[in-house]
Amino acid sequence: MLGGAALALPFTASAQSAWPAKPVTLVVPFPAGGGTDAFARPLAAQFAKLTGKTLVIDNRGGAGGTVGASIAAKAQPDGYTLFMGGAHHMIAPSMYPKLDYDIEKDFVPLIQVASVPQVLVVNPKHTPEANYKDMLARIRKNPGKLNYASAGAGSVHHLAGELFKIQTKTFITHIPYRGAGPALQDLIAGNVDMNFDGLGSSASHIKGGRIRALMVAGKQRNPAIPDVPSALEVGLPDYNVSTWYGIWGPKGMPAEAQKAAIEGIRNACKTDEAKAVWAAQGASFPDVEGPQFAALISSEIARWAQVVKASGAKLD
Repeated sequence: MLGGAALALPFTASAQSAWPAKPVTLVVPFPAGGGTDAFARPLAAQFAKLTGKTLVIDNRGGAGGTVGASIAAKAQPDGYTLFMGGAHHMIAPSMYPKLDYDIEKDFVPLIQVASVPQVLVVNPKHTPEANYKDMLARIRKNPGKLNYASAGAGSVHHLAGELFKIQTKTFITHIPYRGAGPALQDLIAGNVDMNFDGLGSSASHIKGGRIRALMVAGKQRNPAIPDVPSALEVGLPDYNVSTWYGIWGPKGMPAEAQKAAIEGIRNACKTDEAKAVWAAQGASFPDVEGPQFAALISSEIARWAQVVKASGAKLD
């Protein structure tokens, strides 16, 4: 009996320490209601359903997502604070020369969870043009008089607009907001002319008629909005911009917690409920983890650095 009790002790301790043994905080570096939230909250719901532990969303918006990233980078690396960043943070090193964190050195890349194309959207009541060709003609006739909202200086929305200007040889004024949610709400209210938004946050508003999509980035139409032409179809074969999202942990996160987090997040993304949400937003689940995810991060940082340099994009 004593031997059996002794053998049981390590097992009990191990079971109690298995990740997650308590609620996990997920830092989302943008305000509620934006594209990041559109995936973070369904992910959190499915994670809780599968693990029995809450994934607490902590929205920390500001400075193109860098405020939240800085907070997450300094969190205790015990596996109980995770960070949901993405394409925005691949642009930040070129836009914010004095960042107090390094996305490649201060974080552990865990898994890429969603990828969704950018879409050019307008307010149908505020903007009469019903198609891309007519909207482009209006932009050309009014250089600098039209504007576009973004999730903030240095966000994918911002650089998607700058890349559009480069490739169409046009000029549109950039209006930065503190996140995709506020930018989208001002577009819906008719306070700005257009938005290069992630389809994840725009899809429901497009389907509800509150905004109109004129073009989706990439070479193919998206199943979520099949009537909207691709960039290739409207004459922009190289306009391939997507907003993607991934999960990181602070540097020093225990290896076992990393492994368990990847598995738990992957399982949550593969549930039927999550698949339905992703499909409704025109998103895919890349399921890229560890070293492959790290390689993607490095390549994206280099890619966006070239766009920043070519466009002369600056913080507004």
